[in-house]
Amino acid sequence: MRSTTSELNWSGTVTYTAERVERPTSVEQAAEIVARESRVHGLGTRHSFNDVADTPGVLLDLTAIPTDLAIEHGDSTSTATLGAGTRYGVVAPDIDAAGLALHNMGSLPHISVGGAIATGTHGSGTTLGSLSTAVRALEFLGPDGTTRTVHREDPDGPGSVMHLGLLGIVTRVTLEVQPTYLMRQDSYGPFPWRTFLDHVAEIHAAGYSVCSYTRFGDEIGEVLVKSRAEHVPDDLFGAPRLPGTPGDASRTARDGSMGPWWDRLPHFPIDSVPSHGSEVQSEHFVPLRHAAAALDALRGLADRIQPHLHVAELRTMAADDLWLSPSQGEDVFCIAFTWKKHPEEVAALLPDLEARLAPLGGRPHWGKMSSLDGDAVAALYPRLPAFRELVARADPDRTFASAFGERSLRT
Repeated sequence: MRSTTSELNWSGTVTYTAERVERPTSVEQAAEIVARESRVHGLGTRHSFNDVADTPGVLLDLTAIPTDLAIEHGDSTSTATLGAGTRYGVVAPDIDAAGLALHNMGSLPHISVGGAIATGTHGSGTTLGSLSTAVRALEFLGPDGTTRTVHREDPDGPGSVMHLGLLGIVTRVTLEVQPTYLMRQDSYGPFPWRTFLDHVAEIHAAGYSVCSYTRFGDEIGEVLVKSRAEHVPDDLFGAPRLPGTPGDASRTARDGSMGPWWDRLPHFPIDSVPSHGSEVQSEHFVPLRHAAAALDALRGLADRIQPHLHVAELRTMAADDLWLSPSQGEDVFCIAFTWKKHPEEVAALLPDLEARLAPLGGRPHWGKMSSLDGDAVAALYPRLPAFRELVARADPDRTFASAFGERSLRT
């Protein structure tokens, strides 16, 4: 069960301080480890760019525990229950084979379901919540290794879903699913900067899921529209539909062909591992009504941003009531930076970047680089005191505590 994998994150820029990594192959083995260790923390597919998953004790990698997919068809709601360490791209075709679908997926299908939920990972779609909003129930291992189930409708449910690993080890997840569907992807562009800003909300409502790309120059280079409709317009606010590209080993089909949801919602196929090791990331959320102001504010830093930037991806996400959600209370505009592997330079830039977003209520992604301290974070999350109380009740001896939690949430 002990892993010999190097204790590094996805990009090789975070070295975990844990004394070792354990890789159980069953929930029972995971429970035994939790019960005997004084400090333990869950570890997913290592796609975080900070120490959110770290611990001075034992890291528990759950990716070797079988998926054990269980589908329940209901009159009003259907669900899929699966192992938390399962990658989205692995389980999605099996959900589809049951005639069902997830409401959304992230751009990468390689990430684990449990890790994505814990840190607030998301796709795009103005009417679509983060991946965490699909949760109907979570099975936690508590400090003594016993299992407890938290349901979304429980009083503490909204505080338990996006938990950052501080409430226990999640071993199984129950997700709400819907009838299966087909999708297409089409690209439009380029958009002059001002045209895009004048119509940013409308552009991002032009499909089921819409993502835009920029390097903070004079234009938005491409808008990727994922639609459940068979027919789409030939232009979008004057920008033409670009020649399509079929799916290949490096990215999913963008040629307007209809295909399964699990092959169109992600940008990349499960067999492709884009940018692995060559990047660091930060992501920042502002209310959708402030999208144009946020982009203009950041464009003022273009001369400092561009030397370190691969690309910035712009997305939207619907409001929810999860206590630690960046979209808590209001629809948001997401500005995700995929930086070159320049961690020191990015860290030096982030204080100025985040200062420009602060007047607009900018919140950082929990699993990516940020300069915000505990005081700044506390001002952004009105339910944070309630979450701290929940942590104290669920983990009185701080078995699941982390330096990240202590530093950023004051747990």
